Amino acid sequence: MPSIEPIMSESSPRMVSGEPQNDDFEGLSLRPQRLSQVIGQDGVKGNLQILVDAALARQEPLDHVLFYGPPGLGKTTLSHVIANEMGVNIKLTAGPVIERAGDLAAILSNLRQGDVLFIDEVHRMSRAVEEVLYPAMEDFALDIVIGKGPSARNIRLSLPRFTVVGATTRLAMLSSPLRARFGAVFRLDFYDLPATTAIVLRAAELLRAPIERSGAEEIARRSRGTPRVALRLLRRVRDYAQVRASGIINTEAARAAMSLLNIDELGLDEVDHLVLRTIIEKFNGGPVGLETIAAAISEESDTIMDVVEPYLLQLGFLDRTPRGRIATRRAYQHLGITYPEGDGQSRLF
Repeated sequence: MPSIEPIMSESSPRMVSGEPQNDDFEGLSLRPQRLSQVIGQDGVKGNLQILVDAALARQEPLDHVLFYGPPGLGKTTLSHVIANEMGVNIKLTAGPVIERAGDLAAILSNLRQGDVLFIDEVHRMSRAVEEVLYPAMEDFALDIVIGKGPSARNIRLSLPRFTVVGATTRLAMLSSPLRARFGAVFRLDFYDLPATTAIVLRAAELLRAPIERSGAEEIARRSRGTPRVALRLLRRVRDYAQVRASGIINTEAARAAMSLLNIDELGLDEVDHLVLRTIIEKFNGGPVGLETIAAAISEESDTIMDVVEPYLLQLGFLDRTPRGRIATRRAYQHLGITYPEGDGQSRLF
């Protein structure tokens, strides 16, 4: 298995002496290591298999790859899978961590032939850092300026051929020149119930947690179509089953654990309910702006837009209009609130 060399800031709470915390070790152990082990995302998986097979046949590094989509759908996992399939090392970093061009230059100069450089939140890199990355991705060269003023001169250093795997939740915020340098761009979608159930069953087996298929389906149903959420809920249901139930994760244990966590049958949690009730009760169902909603519930607007809204939109509980967010009839019905007949449609115009 290729080595994993995290590149994180010293202030990062996830790292101690350059090593992941225990929770990260468990997370890594639950990740599939090969494309054949990846569940769901069949279209992306099929295209990646072709890219990998072609690169191995030519004995060349893989072309640069960009994954985009909501958080928790497996962008980081797929980067590890790519490195494993290619039989190379992977180095991890994130856009906010690379504050200066020199930081990226140091990372690039330490890469070896064929290495995978995974950049999470790639849209958050500064423009100065991107300027260093452009020639590195396109020409495998590192441009360094020595000196200042009239005596300054540019030196170009050759880099070994490597693969950049970028991940972003905001494709539109990625600059066009950077986006154009990725040879393969893939969108990750939410997982359906059968795929999420299979992920829960596989993870329960790896965790050696006794589970019934009905219990796995109950967890999957409330996981918002997101593997990261499904695995988090599985751990919490495992704890509940061990302490309060028979130790077996079944439907009853899953429902009881979800009730304690305030997660309803559709996977909506307290924040989801708070957003919907704020729109309905404080702003008469909308339209209301995102910043206004965020201020009303004391939550970051980015959290609402990236974490809460995608699933509510998928369920049909929210509408986005030029004037703001509107709660739909389905949202009223789910919350048990009477829908204002004859009033809702007029709010769209």
